[in-house]
Amino acid sequence: MSSHHRAPLKFSWNNPEFRALAYQFVVVGLAALLAYYLVSNTLHNLATRNIATGFAFLEREAGFAIGESLIEYSPSDTYARAILVGLANTLRVSAVALVLATMLGVIVGIARLSSNWLVARLASAYVELIRNVPLLLQLLIWYAVIGELLPGPKAAFHPLPGIYLSNRGMLMPSVDGPAVTGILWGLVLAAIAIFAVSRWQRARRRQTGVPARLWPIALTFLLLMPTVGWLLGGREFHLSIPHRSGFNFEGGWALSPELFALLVGLVTYTAGFIAEIVRAGVQSVSHGQWEAAQTLGLPRSRVLRLVILPQALRVIVPPTTSQYLNLVKNSSLAVAIGYPDLVSVVNTVLNQTGQAIEGVLIIMAAFMTVSLTVSLLMNWYNKRIALVER
Repeated sequence: MSSHHRAPLKFSWNNPEFRALAYQFVVVGLAALLAYYLVSNTLHNLATRNIATGFAFLEREAGFAIGESLIEYSPSDTYARAILVGLANTLRVSAVALVLATMLGVIVGIARLSSNWLVARLASAYVELIRNVPLLLQLLIWYAVIGELLPGPKAAFHPLPGIYLSNRGMLMPSVDGPAVTGILWGLVLAAIAIFAVSRWQRARRRQTGVPARLWPIALTFLLLMPTVGWLLGGREFHLSIPHRSGFNFEGGWALSPELFALLVGLVTYTAGFIAEIVRAGVQSVSHGQWEAAQTLGLPRSRVLRLVILPQALRVIVPPTTSQYLNLVKNSSLAVAIGYPDLVSVVNTVLNQTGQAIEGVLIIMAAFMTVSLTVSLLMNWYNKRIALVER
């Protein structure tokens, strides 16, 4: 058994390790001095202009309404509550757009590699058009299309039962009632339990070589836990189908024109970039893998799903992480079309309070936290699918 002892540091300028440490201390010291100068100078200027500083304003009454809110909110609530509403709106549109953009990007990316000439050219045209038009312009176009070109409620498009498209946005069926929250928590807990059981079964199979079936346990969880949530949540829920009533709609779940336009813009724009990443990832897999899988008699769709895509994921995931981070940050453009996201709400707050520095710091901290969370999750997934060298 060998042991490694670190040599003591020699405090000599001829020692490279000592010089490296000294340079780092000097750089850190200069950065700290610069930060101190900027902060003290800013505080001095604010004090000379009688501008209040600090975050005590968050406890004051907001006094303004917010058009859309996932949590209960009224103008009599505090500024902190209003900012929380804006953050929830940002998280909602980002989460939904991430899922939809990934699905659309994978479809378009694979379509670009299709042997069908028309499908491949249409996919290429979509990618080139979307990637070369600024997102802000696309958002304004989508907002104008929804607000000006779509018909009113009386002549709304009705593409599927229970779904309406009009200049009031998009309406779709929803499930309402006090037991809905319990059912959703039951589904979340069931998903976590299924994930844990699948990991345990995989580890057990590696040790014993005995396969185990997951679906009976998964089905039990999916039936049992939402039922428990339904019982604990009050047992009341009903399906709400939107329908025309006078000059508007009643019932269902409505996506406002602002949210609908933002969602469509973010999804189509990000999907264009993800499509190119997927195409490059699939093309990075050796052509011999296609030939080897096809000699087994597998159809092209199964070869792609079972052989090619699992290998391509190692190339696809790292750049896709950057696109996810871009999507979250691009959601701040919602302020251009009036959707009350975090930036829009904080803008209203700082206009009322005059505390712009604190408002900007709140926006920076919120986006940094969300981006780091997304990055950590994607890095964790990337490590799981990485090749293990023996």
